Amino acid sequence: MLYRENGQFKTSYQADQQVFPIRQDRIAIALLLAFAFLVVPMVAPEYLFRAVLIPFLILSLAALGLNILVGYCGQISLGTGAFMAVGAYAAYNAQARIEGLPLLAALALGGGAATLVGVVFGTPSLRIKGLYLAVATLAAQFFVDWACLRLKWVTNDSSSGSVSVAGLKMLGLPIESPVSKYLFCLALLVFFAVVAKNLVRGHIGREWMAIRDMDVAAAVIGIRPVYAKLSAFAVSSFIVGVAGALWGFVHLGSWEPAAFNINRSFDLLFMVIIGGLGSIMGSFFGAAFIVVLPILLDNVPRALGLQIDTALAAHLTTTIFGVLIVFFLIKEPHGIARLWSTAKEKLRLWPFPH
Repeated sequence: MLYRENGQFKTSYQADQQVFPIRQDRIAIALLLAFAFLVVPMVAPEYLFRAVLIPFLILSLAALGLNILVGYCGQISLGTGAFMAVGAYAAYNAQARIEGLPLLAALALGGGAATLVGVVFGTPSLRIKGLYLAVATLAAQFFVDWACLRLKWVTNDSSSGSVSVAGLKMLGLPIESPVSKYLFCLALLVFFAVVAKNLVRGHIGREWMAIRDMDVAAAVIGIRPVYAKLSAFAVSSFIVGVAGALWGFVHLGSWEPAAFNINRSFDLLFMVIIGGLGSIMGSFFGAAFIVVLPILLDNVPRALGLQIDTALAAHLTTTIFGVLIVFFLIKEPHGIARLWSTAKEKLRLWPFPH
């Protein structure tokens, strides 16, 4: 009975087109942000920051970027891990070679480099689509892996291919503690989520969705497929590149090319599919599913007092995880975001059937 729109009248186009037109949604989002920014830093333990919250925020950002490309524009990509690697190594080189470069500028340069690489490998989307496009983007993964291992300039002449960063600062304030890293990632995630939400609600988002639904009909009504597809690759790669830089700078601190291998690309694609294609909220749901579920599966036997060999526990976790993904995709192929949307509709209509 609390989730109703009675008495909420729209008296202007601006009020009717706002991101959260229902008052209850605005209140819920404001409370959620207040809880995330104010309460969590005071009560969460260090383990929760390092193992759950910070990876969740960064992977949510990467899934958000991939969802723009796959969910809104319909262009399948299996090279997301490569774009994350480009963002991480480009930001590292920018900070290592430019004295006194601010952290945000380094992240932006990493995103810009990922944008260039994404547009280059997205060019085949003008001619091919579907499985063939997935294979073309998969080439980016192998090329970037090779470049990070063979080109010494990428790793600043590191013999092992491993690089590290330290002494992160933002406006003169150190970003070293788990709480400061969490707040920094959270602020960037909120910023990019707002930007992405407004992009998909605008004319460029409508062009992406028209290309996704039927590219031939979209071209007939005047939408330029070249501009729509390449702009989706550019925006997606920029966000993914920033997420890759955050993954290396904030979460890992020291990394090598294996940190952005093909498994990372598949994990991000699973996040988008499970969370919900073409849904900003689905990116968060998918990232939570991928990050939290393996931790729960690892700790449930211990909580029940079961003594299981470490190798067996790892195999059981992978098996159960795969079975749950398949089961969930069969029961709700539109993702967790669809379940969330259905629940909201039922709350708005209850107790009436329609």
